[in-house]
Amino acid sequence: MSESIRVLGLDPGRDKCGFAALEKAADGTIRVLMQRVIETQNLEEEAAAAVAAFSPKRLIEGNGTTSKEAHARIQRALPNLPVEVIDEYRTTEQAKKEYWKAHPPRGLRRLLPTTMQVPPVPVDDFVAVILATRYLLSLAPLSKETASFSQTSAPLSEGGRTAKRWGVSPARQDKSHDETSAGANTKGKT
Repeated sequence: MSESIRVLGLDPGRDKCGFAALEKAADGTIRVLMQRVIETQNLEEEAAAAVAAFSPKRLIEGNGTTSKEAHARIQRALPNLPVEVIDEYRTTEQAKKEYWKAHPPRGLRRLLPTTMQVPPVPVDDFVAVILATRYLLSLAPLSKETASFSQTSAPLSEGGRTAKRWGVSPARQDKSHDETSAGANTKGKT
């Protein structure tokens, strides 16, 4: 029987980071195991806890704000965890769309197009899911021979696909986003 692959997704930022754990099953189904917004100052502790809880094969990191610093911090704290930095072009826009799918506006706000609204909480966790999903989609289908990570020449970008079309449920497996993001530092953008 083929194995599944687990990865962590990280959208690094100055004050807060999006963080997620995803699993790609042998049948190609991608499942979100955890997603939340964390404080950047706790990055090493959060990453170590996620490695212990999910046993990922790799951490997928966006190449945006403070990515070099986050990469160095992760490498120092978890030298045995491979880190792959990928392009995060347009992930914030995709994340806002995914946020509104998971949390549709209510009341009078539902009458306004979501493209004209700003989510009331950071969407960095959705970005982390998108980054990890892009990576998992770039891998060859799983079999006994390809169940471990290998370099691939497949493109990482799926250009505008939604999580639902990727096979990722927009409903969160970890409902800690609301509590976590409410306590996270929300000054400015990442």
